[in-house]
Amino acid sequence: MIPKLTCALLCSLPLLLIAQNARPVLDSLEKVAAGQTDSTLVKTYNELTWQYRNVNRDKAINYGRKALTLAREVNYQAGVAQAYNDLGILYFDNEQYDSALLLYKQSATIRERLNDRAGMAGLYNKIGILYQKQGILDEALDAQLKALSLYEALGNNKGISYSLTNIGILQQNLGRYAEAISYQERAVALKEKTGDQYGLAGSFVNLANVYVIKKEYTRAESYYQKALDICRKLDDKEYLSSTLNNLGNLYLTMNEGGKAIPLINESLQLRREMKDTKGIVSCLNNLGDIYTTQGQYDTAYVLLQEALRLARPAVNCRPELQKVYLSLSSWYEKKGDPVKALEMYKYHAAYKDSLFSDDLGDRFAELETRFRMLEKEKTIQQQHFDLQQKEFSITRRNYWIAGISGLLLLGGLLAYSGYRRYRLKQKAAMQQALLQQQDIATRAVMEAEEEERKRIARDLHDGVGQMMSAAKMNLSAFEAAIPESRAEQKQSLNRIIGLVDESCREIRHVSHNMMPHALLKNNLAEAVRDFVEKIDKNRLQVHLYTEGLEERIDANVETVFYRVLQECVNNVIKHAGATTLDISLIRDKDGISATIEDNGKGFDTSRRGVFDGIGLKNIVTRVEYLRGTVDFDSAPGRGTLIAIHVPIG
Repeated sequence: MIPKLTCALLCSLPLLLIAQNARPVLDSLEKVAAGQTDSTLVKTYNELTWQYRNVNRDKAINYGRKALTLAREVNYQAGVAQAYNDLGILYFDNEQYDSALLLYKQSATIRERLNDRAGMAGLYNKIGILYQKQGILDEALDAQLKALSLYEALGNNKGISYSLTNIGILQQNLGRYAEAISYQERAVALKEKTGDQYGLAGSFVNLANVYVIKKEYTRAESYYQKALDICRKLDDKEYLSSTLNNLGNLYLTMNEGGKAIPLINESLQLRREMKDTKGIVSCLNNLGDIYTTQGQYDTAYVLLQEALRLARPAVNCRPELQKVYLSLSSWYEKKGDPVKALEMYKYHAAYKDSLFSDDLGDRFAELETRFRMLEKEKTIQQQHFDLQQKEFSITRRNYWIAGISGLLLLGGLLAYSGYRRYRLKQKAAMQQALLQQQDIATRAVMEAEEEERKRIARDLHDGVGQMMSAAKMNLSAFEAAIPESRAEQKQSLNRIIGLVDESCREIRHVSHNMMPHALLKNNLAEAVRDFVEKIDKNRLQVHLYTEGLEERIDANVETVFYRVLQECVNNVIKHAGATTLDISLIRDKDGISATIEDNGKGFDTSRRGVFDGIGLKNIVTRVEYLRGTVDFDSAPGRGTLIAIHVPIG
């Protein structure tokens, strides 16, 4: 059978090659399994779990559970430990880190009891990687040091080299650059000794990354070139594209855009072939920065906008997305638009999240200060101009007093009239600026609210949802261990699993309502249709009519309209007692109009307490943000009609 690959932060073989070569092995293993029993069959099930890992995840989990159940029945503890280990890797690959950690720890408990030091070393390595993914760096470092100690005791040079690599990366993340270099150099020495070319390329890149942070660019370039030479010999697209982009980014830092552009373009081409969205966004962003630095602003803007379009819907591109916003902030700053630059930097700051660095506050404050200084300079210039105008008027008045008094009076009147017109223009400009600032503030509040909804939805889906999935997994494993003769116990357990399933569905329903994926994938009409189709038709009959919404409109308008309609429908369900709801959504040359009419019990629109209590004030606020209007027509006993109109310019 094919040996399992060591799981490390870097230097893993491309999964595509494994999947392509696995089919003959899988067929052979499944034929062998048909004639085996007891511990030998457990080992085969475990190997099938591993081999199906990158081919069919559902089959892999099924074989893992079979291995776990059989190993328990025959009391084969090593098989139980291996099943927990392999299932943990499957959940880790799917980014279900809580479930993976639970399985790893269960495997570790058994392997410690069996004094399986090699197995324990591998588990500490995996646990360290898992903690690093979650940003718990102190726990990650502790686990990797334990793995290193065990590998050294066993004399396993390959294991030692990967532990050294992982520890070096963690030291870099913790800002201990001297220690990071020391560990990476030790890893390089071992990988050269064992002839591990993939691992050697990864270690060279890691060393280069540290020297970039230390601003020792010549040494960083040398290590990137070494890694690049190895990657070209290995003909590995994944490694080659990453190294090319890193080296290009270094030349960008060194203000050598001419060297950077061909490297990053080559990396971009490879990543497009691999359909690697995360890598494509990184390359586009780097190219955008280069062309911005070179003053080719139109080309830079096209590249950065493409990066933004790809990164926004991708769940694994948050670090790249915040970098794109930072690049756009710099672009607008160079184009002389400090307001837009500040807006982009606020987006950058909001998305930075777990990638938050110490200089963010300083940079944000710098942009705020720069913006205020520009405004202050405009005010001072205006005051100076006013003073000059006043001095000119006085001089002219004194001159005409010495001359002809009639002309003096006329000149004074003309000056006063001009001054009045100027003051009126200034007042209008100040009011316009105030409206713009209010618009920016309102937009920020609305976007912050949407971000908070998305964050809560992600927490429900990725946190509570994963824990419920882990609970279901363990219950399913327990069910498999109950003998067929205990039908009553199986029925009870099935009811419990059903309750867990229902809880999972409810969590998904809540998270999808808070972060509607339909609005990300489709236009407003399809998103609203998707929402109303989920309403229980036995409770409320909803008739939806849409027109003119085939093309996408501004994202803010779509989001606000979706939330307003969602709020209206929820009010009907909760408060109206209606059986029928008619929704019309029409876009024409004047804008978007919506009507929501129910046959419920209605309410008195003049009663302020009722108006606020059912959330209508929130609807008005959202529509006013879009410069739209809302009209309510309702009375007790005759239903409610809400008419909304929003202009689109």
